[in-house]
Amino acid sequence: MRVFKETQRFDQWWLRLLVIAVIAVCIIPIVNISEIMDKDPIQFWIVLGISVVTVVILVCLLFFTKLETKIDEKGIHYAFWPFNLNERLLFWRDISSCNVRTYKPITEYGGWGYRTGFTKNSGALNVKGNKGIQIEFKNGKKLLLGTQKEAEAKRILNTYSEKISH
Repeated sequence: MRVFKETQRFDQWWLRLLVIAVIAVCIIPIVNISEIMDKDPIQFWIVLGISVVTVVILVCLLFFTKLETKIDEKGIHYAFWPFNLNERLLFWRDISSCNVRTYKPITEYGGWGYRTGFTKNSGALNVKGNKGIQIEFKNGKKLLLGTQKEAEAKRILNTYSEKISH
């Protein structure tokens, strides 16, 4: 029994730079508003609270969001934490075709992330890059799972290609 496993995270340098910029933008109002703390403490605490919550949410999303993919004899398992709290299983019997392909994240799906409903009957779960496992279901719907292990994904899909009933 062959198994493909992959875990991807949002660890691009430009994304980290963007988070640092947002943190800086959130800190600037705190520094500026601290001057009027004596005059209006309620406004200070509101700005401080909003800034801290924004920073915490961004940092948590950056460090805890991950796409996990597993392919085995049962089918294709995936989870996009924290959006999918439970792993989902796509059974081979429900899949009409499955292959690895190059795609255009922005024009096809509107970018990276949890991209459902961007196009009719199609969605994507991707973290980075432009390679993905394209899954087409018997009911006409499509799902793309991003991958950074193109060659390994192709090999495992070839291994289980006989399980896909047309």
